[in-house]
Amino acid sequence: MTTIPQALETADDITLADRLKAGRAQILHEIHKLIVGQDDVIEQVLLSLFVGGNSLIVGVPGLAKTLLIQTVARAVDLKFSRIQFTPDLMPSDITGTDLVQEDPNTGERRLVFVPGPIFGNIILADEINRTPPKTQAALLEAMQEHRVTVQGRTYTLQEPFFVFATQNPIELEGTYPLPEAQLDRFMFNVIIDYSSEAEEIDIVRSTTSTPDHTFHAAVTGADIIAFQNLVRRVPVSEAVLRYAVAIVRTSRPNANGAPAFVNQWLSYGASVRAAQYLILGAKARAILQGRYHVTFDDVRVLAHPVLRHRILKNFHAESERITSDQLIDQLLDAVPVPASGM
Repeated sequence: MTTIPQALETADDITLADRLKAGRAQILHEIHKLIVGQDDVIEQVLLSLFVGGNSLIVGVPGLAKTLLIQTVARAVDLKFSRIQFTPDLMPSDITGTDLVQEDPNTGERRLVFVPGPIFGNIILADEINRTPPKTQAALLEAMQEHRVTVQGRTYTLQEPFFVFATQNPIELEGTYPLPEAQLDRFMFNVIIDYSSEAEEIDIVRSTTSTPDHTFHAAVTGADIIAFQNLVRRVPVSEAVLRYAVAIVRTSRPNANGAPAFVNQWLSYGASVRAAQYLILGAKARAILQGRYHVTFDDVRVLAHPVLRHRILKNFHAESERITSDQLIDQLLDAVPVPASGM
């Protein structure tokens, strides 16, 4: 039977885990000054922060996608940049560019690099699918390597660094779907849906009165980096690790042992990056729930936001209007949870 690790290694790590939970509570307090409901969405955004991943937030207009990320940025002591993606946006508008400037003392002209909005800590890529692929690709190096290259010179971005991109799923005219390689760099695909009736009443009430919102930065950048390092030190059993990998491998059509529904409805399955984010997200979730080890349930809860943008449906699935979430439900049913008592 697999031995289940029950604790972090040191007392300092346990103290840091308590700080992480307290920091989450403070951030939530600040966020809920403006954001009503959307608890699952907020939780996934915070998991992205504590893991160090980027997230794509998808929802129809008016559901506070942009406001949510702006509010998160105000609740932490980090530099925030917003990039409004449009069809005429150029890569240099994101990364920055070299400009000729004259030295007022010597009159000498030289190239000086002027940083673009990517040089922040939390980057909001608003309506990312409204700009051509060439400009979208300007984010790839930043999202993966946390650096940008301009005119052959490489500039390192300040840590911590996150990209939160928003996307409107209904206005498809004049948009450019994100390529699979870029989608795979997002930890989560977060779906934001309509609020309940009671929550909408609260939203209308609060947004049609005189605003009085004073924000206090609850967490610093150094705190975020420490939390991210702590998350990687959370123990995970071999059984949980193998379970996460099994879910991802089962999503790949034409592989040995692939279920019939996978071969029928999918063109491509998830990459190993999906398993990495399943485990990292599950580690962060475990700490936030007061545990110092990862359970199978942590992995299952995060399967939908981790996998929904990584499995590629084929024409038959599209024509039958089968959703990615429905296929992920079947994946979770197809991969048995090991009977290890977790």
